Amino acid sequence: MSTIEENLLRVKEKIEAAAKKARRDPSRIKLIAVTKTMAVEKIQKAIQAGATIFGENYIQEASQKIEEIGHAGIQWHFIGHLQTNKAKYAVKLFDVIHSVDSIKVAAELNSRAAAIGKVMNCLIEVNLSQEESKFGISQERTPELASEMNELKNISLQGLMTMPPYFDDPELARPYFIALRKLQKKIVQDGIPLPELSMGMSTDFEVAIEEGATMVRVGRAIFGERSE
Repeated sequence: MSTIEENLLRVKEKIEAAAKKARRDPSRIKLIAVTKTMAVEKIQKAIQAGATIFGENYIQEASQKIEEIGHAGIQWHFIGHLQTNKAKYAVKLFDVIHSVDSIKVAAELNSRAAAIGKVMNCLIEVNLSQEESKFGISQERTPELASEMNELKNISLQGLMTMPPYFDDPELARPYFIALRKLQKKIVQDGIPLPELSMGMSTDFEVAIEEGATMVRVGRAIFGERSE
């Protein structure tokens, strides 16, 4: 058994345990294997080990990998910051975009998706920590953006995404996950379905699952340390 296979199995076991602890259905939680800077060979090993969803941060890097690996039996999710001028590539390459943070980006995605007859699955990235180093719309402005995106015919708004500050103790991330879940509930009460919560990474995904994550983005715990 390869290290990637062992790691993937261990992560899946932790997902299942965290879900059961929270009395949730483990099958409801999607594991996104984050492959930023990872070679195609490592991604192929992960596919052989049963990974089915892969997350990429950069359009150019992802384009080369997706061209080589394809879409057969797997999904590609864009989880990095998306610039408006890259929207046309993102729409063609990815199944889901996690990082919409403005109506300008959403409108461009909608236009590009319409041009190729596609409905683009999207999540709104929320900057709950208000860190200047992080992208994402503010918590206060999220309901307005959700309402605007919900009107776009070639966008399917799926949920919310966040990235809390890094903590050595994953418990310190819990308030951010709770805040995103509460924000989701508020928007759902306004009449906009939002089934997905993308939150939790290698260091804190178990806590995120306990607080309602439906998508966890795990790289290092599967592939080991990346070379930046």
